[in-house]
Amino acid sequence: MITVGREARVFVATEPIDFRTGVHGLVAKVAQSFNGDPYSGDVYVFRAKRADRLKLLVFDGTGMALATKWMEESSFAWPPVQGGVMRLTTTQLTMLLDGLTEWLRVVAKPVKRPTRVG
Repeated sequence: MITVGREARVFVATEPIDFRTGVHGLVAKVAQSFNGDPYSGDVYVFRAKRADRLKLLVFDGTGMALATKWMEESSFAWPPVQGGVMRLTTTQLTMLLDGLTEWLRVVAKPVKRPTRVG
């Protein structure tokens, strides 16, 4: 099982990829197209042209992991197709992977740190 810590950053490629692309092609896409570091531990999510498939790419410290998921009877909720990358919280990623459409409406609220104790 691949686990993602709460501190991990999650990025979703908003344009569909050729789903035949393997781990090396996706690593290159992260580095070249997104100016990201595929070896940082960040999670990269890629969507297929069909809305029922996705790929996750993450470096876990020992190697690059590529996971594929497709929905049997439904599809994933995706934002509109456009160029670039969008950032998700780990909660939104979990909701996306579960096939929930509400992840598009979940917004992380910043927490104010106390300025003094007492």
